This record gives sequence, structure tokens and C-alpha cells, in this order.
Amino acid sequence: MRFPVLLSLAAFGVFVAPAFAQSPAATPAKPANGGRWDEDPAWNEMRYGAWGGPGVDPTPGPMDAILLRDYAPRSSVVAPETVVPRAKFPAIDVHSHANNARTPAEVAEWVKTMDEVGIEISVVLTSATGEAFDRLADLYLKSFPGRFQLYCGVLGTDLDHPEYPARAAAELERCYRKGARGVGELSDKGWGYGAVRAPRDRRLHPDDPRLDLFFEKCADLKLPVNVHVSDHPSNWTPLDVFQERTPAYQHFNQLNQDVPSYEELLAIRDRAVARHPRTTFIACHLGNQGNDLAALGRVLDRLPNLYLDISARDYEVGRTPRAAVKFLTKYADRVLFGTDMGRAQRMYQAWWRLFESADEYMPGRVWWRYYGLELSDPALEKLYRGNARKLMNWQ
Repeated sequence: MRFPVLLSLAAFGVFVAPAFAQSPAATPAKPANGGRWDEDPAWNEMRYGAWGGPGVDPTPGPMDAILLRDYAPRSSVVAPETVVPRAKFPAIDVHSHANNARTPAEVAEWVKTMDEVGIEISVVLTSATGEAFDRLADLYLKSFPGRFQLYCGVLGTDLDHPEYPARAAAELERCYRKGARGVGELSDKGWGYGAVRAPRDRRLHPDDPRLDLFFEKCADLKLPVNVHVSDHPSNWTPLDVFQERTPAYQHFNQLNQDVPSYEELLAIRDRAVARHPRTTFIACHLGNQGNDLAALGRVLDRLPNLYLDISARDYEVGRTPRAAVKFLTKYADRVLFGTDMGRAQRMYQAWWRLFESADEYMPGRVWWRYYGLELSDPALEKLYRGNARKLMNWQ
């Protein structure tokens, strides 16, 4: 049963996230003090900061009936809107997926868009092995040689079999011969790798010794490994009035699930990278630490074989532009451009505007307004293509 979610509670303008019956992370019916939300000090601090309130006396009105999921405020801010049709430097998108194009005609359409917006190469993270990878290799690599690189996956069956490490390494080498030039996206949001969810003490996380041979083979073949470990930290917080992201992201919520915590998963990632210093790892989505760039920088300082891709974290760098520019300048040799958001022309161009312009208060995907980074040419070139060219296997 789904409950309606309104923009206000009792006409006080309270933003709330959806609640679901029998959900352990559901929205509480009342604030902790049992009164009204606008009487709750924690709520007021979170909503208004030091101002202490909205500065007006809220009264009931038509907006009380607007669903949160439908809310799309039209800003009155008048600000420059820079159109950047093509990337300033030929770009390599290191994070795309095979569902972007499933037929030769769709691949051709994608290449046409790449040409229009300035994408030189797209890396397709297939996560596939066996015949599934072979079919994708035929689709992408034969039709448009030089425009795509494909990454394969890791075997996900019979994980407890004594021969699993050798079989996983052998399949990796076979996929390499078929055209794989990297591995990923290896996603572990707490359930580990594998086709079947295993008991918690038997899950195959990236720091598991069963993957030692596999990751060492990646190093031997010079195959970068794209890893998605953990997820955005908001996914471990309740789906209540303090939830940071909109209802569109609530299905990712891991609170009260049988998974390690956000911090435990990041520690697993770091142990895996440290365990295999010869292997190049790319933590996608800014390592799911784009909300705390200082902490992320300390991770990069500790782990020289760890790189990042910036895919799908436009909202992190766009909402903290000054910190983001400092980070992307200091770690200009460690961050790669990626999208992970389909293949629409306007999507690519939104990235160019974010990185290349100084525009303010741009619409964003999570209700968070973005601010252009106006990156320097040296940082921009490394982000767009320089770092990818350094790490990619071209054999």
C-alpha cells in the first residue's frame, strides 16, 4: 500500500519522502517530540540552518495537495546559460553500458551522437562473461573499430568450488582474447558478487582471497578494473523527512537490509585495492564519496593504484563547485570522465556545461542546483581523455 506524500504536513511546508507500509525505513508519522515538525529543533536546524525559520508565517493553501514526486519549481533566477555543443577536448567516456545500444542500428546512432558532441571513444562496461560477452564483442568491436572498448565481468557461479579462482582467471584471459580491455563494472553494494545471494559470511566481496588470482591476472594483462563498491551514503539513512535524495532514489535504500554498512563497504574496497598493488582499480561514481572530497582525497593519497571515474556524480561536484575544482585540480591525474546516463546528445552537453562554464544555479537531477566548475585546460584535458589514455589497454 502506498501512502500519498504531500509537499506539506499540516500546512507547514514540510518536505517529506514517500512512506511504504511495512518498510523498516518508512517515514515516521510524527516528529520525535510528538508535536509538529516546525516545533522540532532538529528539523528546523536541518531545514533552515542558522536562520531558524522561513521568515514568514506559513498558512494553508493549494500547494498542500502537491505530491513531492511532482514538485518541479521553476526558478526566478536570471543567470547566463552557456551552450557547449562539443567537448573542448576529444573525450573518452569510461563509463557506459551495453543497454545504450542493442542493435547495429542503435550502435550507429550512438556513434553519430558521439561524433556530434566530441566523444572519441566509449568504454562499455558489460559485466558479462561467456557467450554474452562474445555477442557484445561482435556487436560493438566489429562494426565500429576504434570507437568502443569493452570490459568483461567475473564469473558468478560455483564461487565456493576449489577451482573457482582458476576458472575465473581462465575466463578473464579468454575474454581478453575476444577483445576485453578491462573488467567491470563489478558492483558490490553489500551482497557481493555472484548470480545467487549468498549467506553473509560466504559473500564474494572484492577483498576476498578467492579473487586474488583473478585480480593478479588483471595486472598481468594490464586490464583496469572498474569497481562499484558501496553506494551513495544517503542509501543507509532512513526514508524520512531528513532523507537527502528524492523519492526517485529510494529503491536503492539499504537501511536495515542484510548488508554491511556504508563505512564497512568502503573499507572492503580499500583493502582490495591495497591487496593488489599491481592492479589498476577505477572506483566509479567518485568512489561513492563525492559528498566528502577531503576524505576521498585521503584515500587517493593512501592508494596510488586507485583512480576514480566521475560518472553519475554530476550532482556532487555541481553542488560544491569550489571544493570540486580544488579536488579535480589537485588530483587531476586520478579522475576520469564517465557518464553512466545513456547516450542522449543533451546529456553529454550538460556535462560540458558543468565542467567548462561558470554558469550558476543550473537545473540538476536531484533538485540540487549546480554551479559550473570552469576547469582549467590542463585539468580538463586530463579529465576528458589524458588519464583514460594513460590507463587504457590498447593492445
